[in-house]
Amino acid sequence: MREILVSHPGLAGIVDRAPEYRLQVLLGTIEPGAEGRPRLVEHGFRAGAEYFYPASSVKLFAAVAALERLGEIARATGLDVGPSTPLVFHPLFDGDQREESDPTNRAGGAITVGHEIRKLFLVSDNAAFNRLYELVGQDGLARSMRRAGLMDARIVHRLSEARSAEENRHYPRIDLVGDGFVHTLPERSSEPLAPAPRMPGLEVGIAYLTEGGRIEGPMDFSGKNRISLAELQRGLCNLVRPDVDCGAGEPFALGDRDRALLLEAMSLLPRQSQNPVYDPAEYPDDYVKFLLPGLRRALGGGDVTVYGKSGQAYGFTTENAYVVDNATGRAFFLAATLYTNSDGVLNDDVYEYDQVARPFFSDLAEAVVRWLWLRKPGSPGSSSHMLE
Repeated sequence: MREILVSHPGLAGIVDRAPEYRLQVLLGTIEPGAEGRPRLVEHGFRAGAEYFYPASSVKLFAAVAALERLGEIARATGLDVGPSTPLVFHPLFDGDQREESDPTNRAGGAITVGHEIRKLFLVSDNAAFNRLYELVGQDGLARSMRRAGLMDARIVHRLSEARSAEENRHYPRIDLVGDGFVHTLPERSSEPLAPAPRMPGLEVGIAYLTEGGRIEGPMDFSGKNRISLAELQRGLCNLVRPDVDCGAGEPFALGDRDRALLLEAMSLLPRQSQNPVYDPAEYPDDYVKFLLPGLRRALGGGDVTVYGKSGQAYGFTTENAYVVDNATGRAFFLAATLYTNSDGVLNDDVYEYDQVARPFFSDLAEAVVRWLWLRKPGSPGSSSHMLE
């Protein structure tokens, strides 16, 4: 994998300072496997070397778990509950308001799981994630991921909403309003998950800002969300390529309709969405698809689809993608994370996302495409073992 990285002049400087940037990369190729079933083969560079904050990349698993939860409710009650069922969220914390409408939903204006999923993938809407988190709970997310073999992943808090650990285990009353019925999920709390093990890199930066001012010393991320690149990639593989041995557990408990909803939502560009509708001037094609410019550059603007979920916060930029060349059917998985925070201060909104991170991910995508798809047979490093 290092050979691919240093093959591109735009990547070499960061690769040479990889620990400083907390750089991790995991390329997944699909190779022949036992009994004719293809398998995911992983090629890593520093994958798992230290903690990284996954930010919005974990939203993928909230979307999956929410659809699984609706299926559980439908089976248990016999009610016609699904992604288009309107939801009503009741107040939970001081200052909360009853929420039962969404003006961005052009199909009736209701809050629905399907619409929240579209917003979550199209523009990485944090409020959408928080609603799905409240529907399934920290415990429901953990069960969904563990069934899928993602044993070390932890999603334990809302996003962009400051709450204590106890508050993040508390969920509001939610009404599911169908044709002739109202099914209520009562307000509840879940038990704490088992303590997460320590790992390298949980302390980040030299200082951080709070409402009370600047705190000297690193920020402790031990209580925040976490997942490895390997589990991000295996979880995505489980969803988009159920025919592949992804090195994970059971397939997600999704029907064909639910899986199709997810695949469409995660692959659409904002300008392609009919509901909700986004202004392409504000939400360009690469708004949450950081690999896209490099993919188009390498393929001469070719027809390529990117499935997955990126994330960006606290100086960390993370991408978890399945890339498909629609002209040839060639495909690969690519997960990577990079930390860009030259002043070492967190919460100051001074991160080198545009200057360093986005160009890096674009160049990374270009390097992988040129290495895997565009080299001539027999050229140096043309065998897959050269990726290790």
